[in-house]
Amino acid sequence: MRNTITRKLSTAAAGGVLLALALTGCSGSTGGSEAESSPSGSESSGTGEMQQVVVGVLSIAPSSAMQYGIDEGIFEKHGLEIELQRGQGGAAMLPAVSTGDIHFAVGNPLSVMVAKDKGLDMQIVSGYSNSLSEGNDINGVVARADSGITSFADLEGKTTTVNAVNTQGDLTIMESAALAGADPEQIKFNELPFPDMEAQLELGNTDAIWLPEPFLSRALANPDYVLVGYPNQEAVPGMPTMVTFTSGRYAEENAETVTAFKEAVTETLTQAQANIDDVRATLPAFMDMDPAVAENLAMEEFDAELRSDQLDDMGALMLKYEFVAKEPDVDAMTVQ
Repeated sequence: MRNTITRKLSTAAAGGVLLALALTGCSGSTGGSEAESSPSGSESSGTGEMQQVVVGVLSIAPSSAMQYGIDEGIFEKHGLEIELQRGQGGAAMLPAVSTGDIHFAVGNPLSVMVAKDKGLDMQIVSGYSNSLSEGNDINGVVARADSGITSFADLEGKTTTVNAVNTQGDLTIMESAALAGADPEQIKFNELPFPDMEAQLELGNTDAIWLPEPFLSRALANPDYVLVGYPNQEAVPGMPTMVTFTSGRYAEENAETVTAFKEAVTETLTQAQANIDDVRATLPAFMDMDPAVAENLAMEEFDAELRSDQLDDMGALMLKYEFVAKEPDVDAMTVQ
């Protein structure tokens, strides 16, 4: 049965435009972009020169691990000179990756799987970060303490605000509600930027909000709000929140660079997870974050190993709720 959850038409239209741009960039390019044809986007000539690589990242806390790897000289050790390019969302980076203007990106795997389903040749290079399978997770749903909403089942017939529809937020909330015995089709979703959500909850313009850190901790410090639950832990425990990816064309034409990038990311994330306080120390400059907030911020688990089982579970949910036309084949879209 087709899912009939209410979603804003403006968001759906915007998503369609982004995907159309991505597909156009992929199918309409015959000669390759400047980034792909220049020395910075091609294989090393064997001279030992550094390869200049552009990596798209989001302005969120986990992206700081990339800056940490740069600061520690890990990418340089692997022959890569990294330029980080900030993006506003994973879907928005897809066109630039497909044309080669960005060689790699760090973003949520759901956007990559949706793009692949629509015909865009994206390839996952490695894992990156994962939510926590137990304890205090790194995103959660918050409601007013006087709302009577204390579980995911209580969201039936209510409005929940996420940063973007047809992403990990609404997907995991719907499944969490279903597991709690509610009808997920009766949840209404709208979208707002994370910094604006708490004010709308206070005004009563929404019944619940889905927040990542540091917004989650800030909201829960207010006694007027309560935690409804952690949807990732309900839907797909330990779910990957971000992966690294590139275009199929770039992976094919620049296999050595892709291998070097994967090895550098693996070393970076291993070291970042072992030295999480050092990663937090990059946040004040990386995100213009208050040092006191950064010092105690809950961080996702960094791991370059791809959690294929959890991604397969996510893909099954994407098909269940009609985010995609067919269940994603994670192995087929992963660089081998």
